Amino acid sequence: MTKVSIITINFNQSYVTEQLLNSVAATNTYADIEIIVVDNASKVNSIPEWQVKYPGIKFIRSEKNLGFAGGNNLGIEAATGEYLFLVNNDTEFTPGLVQTLVNILDSNPKVGAVSPKINYFDQPDTLQYAGFTPMNYYTARNYCIGQFEKDKGQYDGPAHATGYAHGAAMMVKREAIDKAGLMAEHFFLYYEEMDWCDHIKRAGYEIWFEPAALIYHKESLSVGKASGLKEYFMNRNRILFIRRNAPLVARLFFYPYFAAVVAPRNIVSYARKGYKGFAKLLFKAIGWNLTHKNDSTDLGYPINTL
Repeated sequence: MTKVSIITINFNQSYVTEQLLNSVAATNTYADIEIIVVDNASKVNSIPEWQVKYPGIKFIRSEKNLGFAGGNNLGIEAATGEYLFLVNNDTEFTPGLVQTLVNILDSNPKVGAVSPKINYFDQPDTLQYAGFTPMNYYTARNYCIGQFEKDKGQYDGPAHATGYAHGAAMMVKREAIDKAGLMAEHFFLYYEEMDWCDHIKRAGYEIWFEPAALIYHKESLSVGKASGLKEYFMNRNRILFIRRNAPLVARLFFYPYFAAVVAPRNIVSYARKGYKGFAKLLFKAIGWNLTHKNDSTDLGYPINTL
């Protein structure tokens, strides 16, 4: 039996994390697992209490907020499993989830990562993810297949290759990580899993979607549906993703496209919605990419204020 390390990150959401841990305990029947919780410098350190409440689970405390990528990397480095199941703390497991994903990785040597079907927790009959379309590197656009559709089984069927795994739930082979490297921590938040998937694919592996496995996601609990943090990193990292992954011809198209189409459209949207200060953050995101190398560790955002 292949050992699986389930890794999740907590940031100021101890109750939500406990709900995840309880759902794993209530639904999982896969024997060879370890669970790792990385606390990303939460204001209240719940680990001493958790160590009593959840014996057998490995807890790691970071005194610095490392972001999604950095927190997961910390968990990966501490993990002993051959497969690493990275899950958001605002997800809840269903029976057979781990075993079904393991079956895909066990039986397909070319698969480096696989994600389950993801439905919204508050609307369990509604899809969030049934795979991703490939990336259009000229516009940095792709689509989450099935999102917001009622789940009527329209995407059920055999597991298959897809454009990208979903960062909320992705099981990755350690051998693929050894070849592709860890997640790029300077993304901090957003696009890091897509960047990682591109690196995994360039290392010779495929990314798959397994509709027979299901997880529920409480979307946007961590950051909120609209926030300056999200807007800054979504724009900054969209550009950064293209800088790191797109062919030269696509990059030469994307940069003027973003300046002439995306930025003005966003500014109009901010004004209509009354999002004060968002335009400034957009220009800050663009400016970061003009002044920093694509591997710079300077995030350009005051993370210590979170």
